[in-house]
Amino acid sequence: MEIVQIPVIRSANLRAILWMVVTTMLFVVVTGIIRYMGSNLPAVQASFIRYAIGLVMLAPVVMRAFREEIPGDLWRSFAIRGFVHGVGVILWFYAMARIPIADVTAIGYLTPIFVTIGAAYFLGETFKLRRIAGVVVGLFGALVILRPGFQEISSGQLAQLFAAPIFAVSYLFAKQLTGRTSPETIIAMLTLFCTITLLPGALWVWETPTMMELALLGCTAIVATTGHYTMTRALKAAPISVTQPVLFMQLVWAAALGVLMFGEPLDPFVLLGGGVIVAAATYISYREAKLG
Repeated sequence: MEIVQIPVIRSANLRAILWMVVTTMLFVVVTGIIRYMGSNLPAVQASFIRYAIGLVMLAPVVMRAFREEIPGDLWRSFAIRGFVHGVGVILWFYAMARIPIADVTAIGYLTPIFVTIGAAYFLGETFKLRRIAGVVVGLFGALVILRPGFQEISSGQLAQLFAAPIFAVSYLFAKQLTGRTSPETIIAMLTLFCTITLLPGALWVWETPTMMELALLGCTAIVATTGHYTMTRALKAAPISVTQPVLFMQLVWAAALGVLMFGEPLDPFVLLGGGVIVAAATYISYREAKLG
């Protein structure tokens, strides 16, 4: 029996790895589009347009959700998560237009580290010594990237640094919601409430976008939605401990894109720090799988 099962497991892991490789490419394409678009549009307006287009794409799912009997506390969780995620998206758009793509990607790897911290404090999960060690190593990786005291920390780096724990809070909400409703509804409600959250700020700073900017943001919505789908397929096919290490590929693609398309210098400290963070996140994921 064991001889028959081994190829099946390996095949599932291979599918998950392939799905995750595709995911890393798609997310780098998203960052590349935003980087190409630059900072002509205010970050909150660009974020709003991206989510508004995504809302149109997911309109059938949103309408179906409104026809279902969703408890009030679930709506409240949807709304809070949408607000939190919306703030993170604004910071991400701001960072993406101002610092190299590899920097944004590497600092973004801190999100699973903050998820581990948040799970201990908000979900009551045990914060054991090995978990603490993984978190400390991950934060050390961030220091390698930022190098405080050796270089000036830019506003873009700070924005992405603040975005990481905010996205972690959003992820923790999603983790709780998955036990109560479908993934499609969770994604659709996130898109809806992000759009609502971003609307007032977008109207406050509104500048008429060009057709090119609208087209680029439309492409961002399509590629990002596809990336979330492929990531879901990867996580469904295999444990996080299998897919987590593949995330480092995203830093490789991001660094290559920055060098080839935008002439950004290749910073070895960013690659080193990103690798340290991914290693820490992978170790934490592996320990979670073993404990599970």
